[in-house]
Amino acid sequence: MPTLRFVGRPFEGFERALQRQMDSFTETVDRDVTFERDHRPLPEIHEELVTTGDIADDYDLFLCLSDWLPALADRQLLQPLDDRLAADPPEDWPAGWADSMRDLVSYGGATYGVPYHDGPEIFHYREDLFESVAEQRAFREAYGRPLSVPRTWAEFIEVATFFTRPDEGLWGTVVAAKPDGHNDVYDFAIQLWSRGGRLLDDDGRPAFDSPEGRAALQFYHDLIHEHRVVPPEAVEMESVEAGQFYADGKAAMMWNWSGFGALAEAPDSAVFGHTNYGLIPRADTPAGEHTSLTVLYGLTIPAGTDHADLAYDFVRHAASAENDRITTLEGASGTRFSTWRDPDILRTNRFYSVVEEVNTGPVNTLPQVPAYTDLNEILDEMVAAAVVDRSASVDEAIATASERAEELLG
Repeated sequence: MPTLRFVGRPFEGFERALQRQMDSFTETVDRDVTFERDHRPLPEIHEELVTTGDIADDYDLFLCLSDWLPALADRQLLQPLDDRLAADPPEDWPAGWADSMRDLVSYGGATYGVPYHDGPEIFHYREDLFESVAEQRAFREAYGRPLSVPRTWAEFIEVATFFTRPDEGLWGTVVAAKPDGHNDVYDFAIQLWSRGGRLLDDDGRPAFDSPEGRAALQFYHDLIHEHRVVPPEAVEMESVEAGQFYADGKAAMMWNWSGFGALAEAPDSAVFGHTNYGLIPRADTPAGEHTSLTVLYGLTIPAGTDHADLAYDFVRHAASAENDRITTLEGASGTRFSTWRDPDILRTNRFYSVVEEVNTGPVNTLPQVPAYTDLNEILDEMVAAAVVDRSASVDEAIATASERAEELLG
């Protein structure tokens, strides 16, 4: 009996959905198959499997973060799927997915996976707080203007300060600043882009040591340490923990992955029925713009698997309309148009009304270059130095990171 060995990050939404999809797969194939699931933290997957290249030989299925895919593809550690996708495509492939989704599982003209779980990052806010007459009256008395969902970062700070009430167990916002190369880097990128800055220029050279880059990192630092509208433990939170913090009713606002709306809209959530969604604020400057970031997790097949045909059969199975819907129903985020437009899904997960608009609009992605995993580590250490351990000033941290990135990218 063949065994398909799977590895991916731990997340209840993934784990519940995969269990259902694997169970239904064993009922549909014409031979026995078992699965072994290995859920590891992202840093561990990166250090022990991606960096070493052991992912190629140790597993048959890999739920791959799109940040890592170009480097893995460049090193030939993943199998290209183009021939299989042409001969026996998943239901509705490729038109059933947005271009931004398919682009993130492609590199060098080849496709290496099928989208499984998607962002993008959107703005979440407590509608009950913003609509409260008492809160509106108090805010107007304090700031001389109506309480409204912030459109700029200056407005965001005012609103976050107003709602920060640690004695009542409420904070203005929450971020996932843990130095794990995940949301801490993405948060910096969003702050940078929303000010009109760039990570790399048109020639692929570092461009973040700029006025926009310094303002972005300074804002992130000040949010936690100067304005203090974020719980102190945010420097130890990763994205799932931050999403749960909001769902527990402990933050008035956050920008985070759209999928964490599923946590907020679960019936046992403290903010059930009270969350709404919108655009992430922008800098109040001529270059400022509302922006978002999308990354995804794609189901990929490591190069050294002995069960490539069977692994692809599961990839194709998991990508069906019904199974993508199951991904959403179990708490992750489906990637297909059919899921985003499903009336039943929209009734229980209002954030999907924003997801298609963001993913088919001018959404930003991280640089799709093989060296990105190393660049990500540099950016992670930059944010940690300036924001978490504060071993360097913002200017020092950015200058050091830019020099290292220049050496890396040539």
